[in-house]
Formats: sequence, structure tokens, C-alpha cells
Amino acid sequence: MRRAFLILVPYIWLLVLFLAPFLIVLRISLSDPALAIPPYVPQLDAAEGVWPGIVNLVSQFDLENYAFLTGDDLYWKAYLSSLQIAVVSTFLTLLVGFPIAYGMARAPVEWRATLMMLVILPFWTSFLIRVYAWIGILGTEGYLNQLLLSVGVIDAPLAILNTNIAVYIGIVYTYLPFMVLPIYAALEKMDDSLLEAAEDLGCTRTSAFWLVTVPLSKTGIIAGCFLVFIPALGEFVIPSLLGGSDTLMIGKVLWEEFFSNRDWPVASTVAVILLLILIIPIILFQRNEQKQREMDG
Repeated sequence: MRRAFLILVPYIWLLVLFLAPFLIVLRISLSDPALAIPPYVPQLDAAEGVWPGIVNLVSQFDLENYAFLTGDDLYWKAYLSSLQIAVVSTFLTLLVGFPIAYGMARAPVEWRATLMMLVILPFWTSFLIRVYAWIGILGTEGYLNQLLLSVGVIDAPLAILNTNIAVYIGIVYTYLPFMVLPIYAALEKMDDSLLEAAEDLGCTRTSAFWLVTVPLSKTGIIAGCFLVFIPALGEFVIPSLLGGSDTLMIGKVLWEEFFSNRDWPVASTVAVILLLILIIPIILFQRNEQKQREMDG
């Protein structure tokens, strides 16, 4: 009974907070928009009875919204743009995060807890406030331009805000801890004697780093990349506040369909396709975690 209860709890959690909302969104994606509350049809008619009403409801579902998305360039361009921004942002986060994690793992033991706290410290502040702060930093009259002008690096303010560059900066800054912590966890467990053995066998420090350190941190790198890529793909707040009109991401399109156009069926269709795209890296991430647990066991 204890084992069944422990297994049942996460499954109930998954059912209530993931599967049920997904089925609701899927049901709306198969409906048609309407000037009503809620703004879609058909609705379940309780007067028909539960089972006949469900049968009648399902019979009126269609795939018109999915056909509409395939015929409109805006949506598939938004998906491709989101994939591009998510991939580039993940790569940049890895470039920044790996040296930080490596430095933390090579720091004295008494300093590691403090360094980890500094990495986690931004989470103590509201995500929205942190993104808004970058507006004051990257703006034409922001702190960054003022600093560069004062030291003579530039002669005129740089146009960084409302560009894809600002979006990349915002995503890298926001999701950097998700990259650093898994890599740090992998590097911390690494046996330093392996590096000494590699150097004794003729490897330089650089070659030992690429031949020993990087392969042994592969699981942390993969986990960090997935943890950054998955939320970055559907990001909405950062491109809305830091990106310009040319920044096209599926999260912004989804918000516009829901709240501006009030086209819930099309918005739900966009969300379903986005979730199906995200399922692939989620499954790969779970397989990677399972392999890691099997290796540790």
C-alpha cells in the first residue's frame, strides 16, 4: 500500500496539472470560434444526457484550425523563429555557463556553497522585475550605453533594446542557473586523479580538459541544454518586453490569439502543436536522466 500510494501521488499530480488541462486545450482546438462565453462552440448540452451529449459533442469536432495553421505563413515562421532563438540562446547559455560551473567545481570547498548561492540569488527576485531591469540597462539612454559612451568605446548610443540581441541577452541571463547547476553537479563528482593520469600519459592541460573533463560532464551539459531549450522555445515575457516588432516567437503569437483576437480555438491549436514539439526534447531529457540514474546505480 505504501508503494502504491507513493506511485499514485505523482500520477495524480500529473493527471490534474498536466493531462486534464491538455485535454481541455485539445478539445478547444477542435472547436470553432463564436461570439459567446466561452468564445467557442460546440458546448456540451446537459439536457441530452451525459453520454449522448458527449457523443454529439465529439461528432461536431473538426480539424479546421490545424488546416488553417498550415496555410498561414505567420504560424510556421513563428515556430521556426522560436526554434532558432531557443537553439542559439541555449548555445550561448552553454558558452557562458560552462566556465562558471567549471570555476565553481575547481574552487576551494569552503567557497562552493557561497558561489552556488550567488548563482541561485537572482531567483530571490521577481522574474518580471529582472526582465524590466534589462530595459533600463539596454535602452538607448540606458546604463550600458552611458558606460560605453563615457569610456569612449562608442560615439553614438547602440540600438540594442527591441532587437533579437536583447532577447538573447534576456534568455541567457534568465536561464543561466538552469545551465550552471547541472554542469556543476557533474563536474563536482569528477575524480581529479583522472586528469592527473591523463597528464602523466602525455596530455597537456588543454587536451586533458577536452578528452576527460568535457566527456565526463556530458550528462550535465545535456541536462542543462534541455532545461534551457524547453522553456526558451515557448518564452513570452522576454520577447514581449525586450524584443521588437521584428521578433517573432510563438509565445507572442499565442498571447495575441488568446487575448487580442480572442480566437481561443486557433490559440489552443497553436498551444497543442507547441506542446507536441516540446514532447521530443522532454522525452530525450527523461531518457538521459534515466541513463544517468542507471550509471550512478
